[in-house]
Amino acid sequence: MRRAALSATAATPVNAVLGSTAAATTATGLAGCQPGDPADDTATASKPTTRRSFPPDFGWGAATSAYQIEGAAKEDGRGESIWDTFSHAPGRTRNGDTGDVAADHYQRYAEDLDLMRDLGLRSYRFSISWPRIQPDGTGAANQRGLDFYRRLVDGLHERGIAPMATLFHWDLPQSLQDTGGWESRDVAQRFADYAAIVFDTLGDRVPVWLTINEPKTVVQNGYLFGHHAPGRQDPDAAYLVAHHLQLAHGLAVRALRATGGKSRIGPAFNLHPCYPADDSTAAAEAARLYDGYENRLYLDSALTGSYPADVLADLGPDSRMVRAIRDGDLEIISSPIDLLAVQYYTPIYVTASGGTVRRWPTSEAEWQQIYPEGMYDVLTRVTRDYGPIPLTVTENGLPTPDELSADGTVDDDGRVTFLRDHLTAAHRAVAEGVPLESFHVWSLLDNFEWAEGYEQRWGLIYVDYPTQRRVFKRSAHWYRQVIADNAV
Repeated sequence: MRRAALSATAATPVNAVLGSTAAATTATGLAGCQPGDPADDTATASKPTTRRSFPPDFGWGAATSAYQIEGAAKEDGRGESIWDTFSHAPGRTRNGDTGDVAADHYQRYAEDLDLMRDLGLRSYRFSISWPRIQPDGTGAANQRGLDFYRRLVDGLHERGIAPMATLFHWDLPQSLQDTGGWESRDVAQRFADYAAIVFDTLGDRVPVWLTINEPKTVVQNGYLFGHHAPGRQDPDAAYLVAHHLQLAHGLAVRALRATGGKSRIGPAFNLHPCYPADDSTAAAEAARLYDGYENRLYLDSALTGSYPADVLADLGPDSRMVRAIRDGDLEIISSPIDLLAVQYYTPIYVTASGGTVRRWPTSEAEWQQIYPEGMYDVLTRVTRDYGPIPLTVTENGLPTPDELSADGTVDDDGRVTFLRDHLTAAHRAVAEGVPLESFHVWSLLDNFEWAEGYEQRWGLIYVDYPTQRRVFKRSAHWYRQVIADNAV
C-alpha cells in the first residue's frame, strides 16, 4: 500500500492514509493535548494577556527559497531545474503558473534587502539555486550565479542581517534528473561537490548553512502523490530517494568540515506532531508508525545514526531503500551537526486504521490545521528525545486572502493572530529550557507557491505581481514591533 502523510507545503487531502503492513507497539513520542482535553481550549487564544520576552540575542527572521522568488529563470547562465520542467508541463500547477518571473528578486534583491532592514530582521534564511551555480548539476561553477549570491550576502551584512543559506530547496538541476535524480546514489555525491563550490565562495560569510530543506516533502509530494516535481507516484522509489537525500545531507556536512571554516551547519526538517485520534491502543500504535514516516525517519538517521526499526520493518527487506543502505552510510548521515532547523505547519491525528482526521480549523491551504500547541510539542519533543541540540524555526506561517485596499494597505489580521499564537507556544518551550535560537516567518514575500502557483499568499510583504510593487502588510508592521520589543 502507498505510504504517505500530509505535506507541509502542498494541498494534500486531509484523510490521506499511511498504509502499513506492520505497526509499532508503543505510543507516539509526540506528547500533546488529546482531542477533548480541557487544555485544548487555550491553544488558539488570540492574544496573550502579558508580553513574553525572548532571550536578548534571539534571531528574528524571515525565510524564502530561490525558485519561489528569484525569477530570472534563463538569465546569467542559470540551467533548467526540475521545477522549470514541472511547472511548464500542462496541468501541473494552478492556472499554469511558473516561477519564470516569480517576485523578480534576482533583479530587485537590493530593494528587498532594504525592506528586510526596514522590517528589522536580524536573520534572513534564503536558498541557493543549484542550477544557477552548476547549470547541469556538475562541473565548473557558473561565476555569474556565484556573484549574485555574493552580492546578496554582502548586502545582508551591510544591513546588519545574518545570512542563513539553504543549499537545496527542491530545485534539482534537470540534467541530474535525466540521469535518475535522487534515485541515483551518484546525485548525493554531486550535491556534495556543489556544496563545496558554494562553501569555497561564501565560506564564513554565511554563519549558518542548512543542507536539505524538507526531504520529507520531496519524498511525499514528489514521489508519492506526484503533485510536486518530478511528479512521480512510486512508493518504492520514494524511500530510496529519502535515503539518498539523507546521505547528501551528511556528505555536505563533511564537505563544510573539510574547509576548516567556522560556519555552523544542519538540516531543515518539517516536523508534524502525530497524535492518536482516540484513546485506543490501536490508534496509539498507528500514530507511532505514522510518526516514524513523518518524523523519526529523518530525525533518527541524522541525530542517532539509525533508521527507525518499525519503519524499516514496515517497508520490508526487499524495498529499494533497505537494499540501498551500505556500510558506513548511517555514519555519514549522522555526521555531527551544529543545529537543527525545525519547520512546523500542522498536526496530524491518526486513527486506529492508519487514516487521519481533522481536529482544528484549516487555513486556505486545506492540509494545514491551525494548532499552535503543536509548535510547543514539536520543539519540546526534539529536545526531550534527542538532547539539547540548538534549534532554529526556519518556517512557520499560513496563507490568508490578502488584497490591496484602495488606501494601499493590506489587512491580514488572521496572519497576525496565527503568528502571535505560535510565537507564544515557542516562548513557552524556550521558558522550559528548549534551546531555540531564532524564528523565521514563512514567508518574507508573497511568492510562487509550488503547485498552487500564485493563488496563495504567504508573505509578510504583499507583491503586486503585474507591477512587482512591494507593500508591507499589517503582519509586517506587527512583526517589526515584535522584533523591536523582542517580545510577543
